[in-house]
Amino acid sequence: MGDELTASPPLPRPLSREGRGEQNATAMANEAHISPSPLAGEGLGRGGAAQTPEQHHFADQNAMVAALGAVVVEHLQNAIEQRGHALLAVSGGKTPAALFDWLSQQTLDWSKVIITLADDRWLPPDHADSNTRLLRQHLLQGAAAARFVPLVNAAPTPEKGLAQATERFNALPQPFDLILLGMGDDGHTASLFPCAPQLQHAFSTSEPLVAMYPQTAPYGRISLSANALRQSRQNILLISGASKQAVLQQALQDGPVEQMPVRLLWQADMPPLAVYWAP
Repeated sequence: MGDELTASPPLPRPLSREGRGEQNATAMANEAHISPSPLAGEGLGRGGAAQTPEQHHFADQNAMVAALGAVVVEHLQNAIEQRGHALLAVSGGKTPAALFDWLSQQTLDWSKVIITLADDRWLPPDHADSNTRLLRQHLLQGAAAARFVPLVNAAPTPEKGLAQATERFNALPQPFDLILLGMGDDGHTASLFPCAPQLQHAFSTSEPLVAMYPQTAPYGRISLSANALRQSRQNILLISGASKQAVLQQALQDGPVEQMPVRLLWQADMPPLAVYWAP
């Protein structure tokens, strides 16, 4: 996959609608591979012709975390300088946890950063499977000054808590500066599972949040809707391992968004997307 990467690659330029994630020559030289994704045909799902997400491949997890972490910090810093605050949404999982640890050690005016989740399981915040718990353990320890806005509240179910969660979500100073997403082996992103009966609603609603009940995964969930994922200056898809790369390549082929909801991310009406991958 190319040359080995240094543990701390030079700081990439922030991704933008215009630049689509282009980096300076020095940073790109330290990256194992970078290429546009081959997309078959036009009109994947709703939204017309698909955009081309840029793929960043790294030799190892540490190099990817350092490079992506630098991009995230630059985005947040630019937002603070330009608008006085930064708004970030993140997903849970093992790979994001390593990124959260890295970010928590960075010097940034975290008091001006607002953080929420792209999705969460409807569980108590101290539950082992809660994304809220993951975020508090790995990011908010070092970035304690950041304002965290959870999706889950004290209601007994996602449906009963949806109105309160939506009210709190709509008070955020949108659009997002960055939404960090993952992808499952079935092609889901956030909690937009292909097996969930609520998927069509999640695609079509103008509301920002949806209650989801995947048939192949435990727990009821709350997730950003497709419309909410559009309200961002930049989306990033973070994946790792050979199996996830295979799923991504399958998703990049022409096919229904409903079959692999991650395809939503490169629709023409979505924000720019960059994919970060390491073995």
